[in-house]
Amino acid sequence: MGSGDNRGAERRNAREWAVDIGAFLFAACFLVLSTDQVVIEPGTSGTALALDQLRGGLACAALFLRRRRPVELAVVLLLLEPFSHFMAGPIMVALFTVAVRRPPRVTGYVAILAFAPLPFVLAHRPDLDDPRTGSALTYFVLLAATVGWGLYVRSRRQLIASLRERADQAAADARREAREDVAREMHDVLAHRLSLLSVHAGALEFNPDAGRDQVARAASVIRESAHQALQDLREIIGVLRAPETGDRPQPVLADLERLADESRKAGADVRLDLEVDGGLEAAPAVAGRTAYRIVQEGLTNARKHGSDSGAPVTVTVRGGAGRGLTVEVRNPAPSPGAGSSARVPGAGQGLIGLAERALLAGGTLEHGRVDGDFRLRAALPWPGTAPAAAPQAAPAPDTTH
Repeated sequence: MGSGDNRGAERRNAREWAVDIGAFLFAACFLVLSTDQVVIEPGTSGTALALDQLRGGLACAALFLRRRRPVELAVVLLLLEPFSHFMAGPIMVALFTVAVRRPPRVTGYVAILAFAPLPFVLAHRPDLDDPRTGSALTYFVLLAATVGWGLYVRSRRQLIASLRERADQAAADARREAREDVAREMHDVLAHRLSLLSVHAGALEFNPDAGRDQVARAASVIRESAHQALQDLREIIGVLRAPETGDRPQPVLADLERLADESRKAGADVRLDLEVDGGLEAAPAVAGRTAYRIVQEGLTNARKHGSDSGAPVTVTVRGGAGRGLTVEVRNPAPSPGAGSSARVPGAGQGLIGLAERALLAGGTLEHGRVDGDFRLRAALPWPGTAPAAAPQAAPAPDTTH
């Protein structure tokens, strides 16, 4: 491991210190409780036994290094095991640490070293009644259980980390989608209102000799549009501040008449051609809302980029259950090179946002010049079954001769 890992290991938090102390106490208690089960070779002096126990205690104390050097610690303890009868507890803790904190390949190498004496023990065909045989087999069973438990803990931690990462990514995606939804909503709503403001303000600026009635009418539209823009902005901000209280009311297809009236008050010549099975109220909410936003953006673009503020804008809506909903907005396109300094500037994001809206609704959007007009056309799904055609009457029999 690099120096960064070492510095991180030195700065243990309270939980890590508690875990390390618990590991030390486990190894120490295992040493004390298994003392009576350790088979002492005949002729072993009391001094040698005390030194053996001291080595076991030092091995327990060395476990505080397991976070910095888990593999090295495990290898050293395994190499010292033949010279001490009290290494089982520290070795189990060290092997568990390696299995949890290191890749399975490294764990496998350390496990091979740990189980290397087992073939030699079995090769000598030990007597099962010999206490030393039972002690050795118990030792290897404990090592196997320790490695298996460590690998399980490692896999579980990786699973939890993966799930947490997916949850964080999902939350980030949700926040990004929410920001995009709010951006589209603010663009669609405010661009429409502010374009009305700009058109009338521009008319007042470039027509200073307008009569009092015209000025009053333009000022009224400006005031109403500004009030509506502030109201829409307040509603959007309210949703952002308290999203759990519910979404703001969304427009439907039946609101197209109101939208067209607003543009007509601003001086636009908006012509509606609506033919929807069952009436505008019958359109699905998603398709109706998307169609409304498409028409709204089309009218805004006509004011911004149209060849003439008084040129007609034709809005055509056709559709029904089972055959989808088609929305088309057409207005005369400006001639190449034509422009006016009074035109409303655009951010260039409106059509991109509409394409995203149409895609989210399951439809498609296309735009461009057609026969001298700028056309904005969308096809949106309308699930259902189209009404069956009326049966045709059978032809009358021919009685002429």
